[in-house]
Amino acid sequence: MGGSWPVIPNNEFMVRGGARDLDWKNRAPQSAADFSDNIKNFSVPFVSHETGQYCVFPNFDEIKKYTGAYKAKNFELFQEDLADHHMLDQADAFFKASGKLQVLAYKYSIEKAMRTPGYSGYQLLSLNDYSGQGTALVGILDAFWDPKPYVSAEQWREFSSETVPLAEFPKFVFTNAETLTADILIAHYGVEQLKNSISWQITDFDGAVLATETFDAGAIDYGLSALGSVKFPLREITEAQKLTLRVAVQDSLFKNHWDFWVFPESLPEVKGSVYECTVLDEKALQVLDEGGSVLLNAAGKIVKGAEVAQTFLPVFWNTSWFQMRPPHTLGFVVDPEHPLFKDFPTDSHSDLQWWSIVNKEQVMHLEDFPPDFKPLIQPIDTWFMNRRLAMAFEAKVGNGKLIMLSVDLNNADKDAAAHQLYYSLKTYMNSPEFDPQTQLDAALIQDLITTPSRQQFDKYTKDSPDELKPEHNGN
Repeated sequence: MGGSWPVIPNNEFMVRGGARDLDWKNRAPQSAADFSDNIKNFSVPFVSHETGQYCVFPNFDEIKKYTGAYKAKNFELFQEDLADHHMLDQADAFFKASGKLQVLAYKYSIEKAMRTPGYSGYQLLSLNDYSGQGTALVGILDAFWDPKPYVSAEQWREFSSETVPLAEFPKFVFTNAETLTADILIAHYGVEQLKNSISWQITDFDGAVLATETFDAGAIDYGLSALGSVKFPLREITEAQKLTLRVAVQDSLFKNHWDFWVFPESLPEVKGSVYECTVLDEKALQVLDEGGSVLLNAAGKIVKGAEVAQTFLPVFWNTSWFQMRPPHTLGFVVDPEHPLFKDFPTDSHSDLQWWSIVNKEQVMHLEDFPPDFKPLIQPIDTWFMNRRLAMAFEAKVGNGKLIMLSVDLNNADKDAAAHQLYYSLKTYMNSPEFDPQTQLDAALIQDLITTPSRQQFDKYTKDSPDELKPEHNGN
């Protein structure tokens, strides 16, 4: 049955949704769960329908490829709108950062399918973008089947090939009081049994090997096989950093890797005179007037930007076709060289250590800020709206200095990554490097928690057109 939805006795195999994609909206990223419960009632082979459909921001360099009858008027409109919102200079950064998140989401979606015993296959909508139905930028190739610069064929084959090493991580954010324990599996669908040795190693950020071992697996048959476990105490990791587990089938091209993050179990107290508050009250204004520093944690209080729904995962298909159904964002951009991140390991784009920090958290809409103003943490909006968004920014206010957040990094329910970023932020604010350059009026700051955005949209409702695919509505 290839119609995707009907479950009828005539089916010799089933292609449908219902057992695909990630549950990271309500659960921290991990790679141990599978789709067994979703397919247990099927007595015929199950193949997932259109796995992922994770979006990436438009690549405006693609416009020049349209030299024939077709013109990229859609991209031209998106580009013009981005320019109207003073962010055209960030277009390439948005494209590449959202692309890294897209590949991350596809990797873990596909691996989840391959970890499922009895799962018979997965279909992507396509490897390339689909330019219809509102512009669905779901491909790792563009509409011309050309590669996008943020992922290579070799990198993609690590998790999408006839033979794929797999690792079951219970989570990806650890403290150095814990031990990493991960079961290693392999999904093998080659033409012959696999008889190669299989090894693993853990490396640090500089590539130094911290631990390694070879599995004596013998001949590996077709399907899913367990190889053994990795156990690695993290007590020797004294500084916050990203580590990588790599598994390779020796004398072959088959390999895979998983990044994970280790943070100190306890952090030293940061001493200083920064005034921390949740509203810009009289005391905060006095501190700023006297030349002091203020950390404004406005989590849960943002009004200008409250209409933007952010999750860790990116837009599905596109927001226009599904009438602004959330999420509305495509990851974020940061400058990893900024001193704010001196004690927090990060690249310039979303990665798994950021989940607790950004998932289902508010963003601020900077529609009235100076045209050249750049936030410290900048979510990427859907390309149909192109709002300038922020989760953190710094500025001169009055005679003082301020950082404003839309997330409570000190929340006890947050993980070690959020607390590490809070520590790094406080360290930065109490250092001579804390020297914001843009002067803002206090009223502009207050506006973020008192005044709704002028640029609004109608939220997704149950009154949407009947032609919306039922399975997409419930994705």
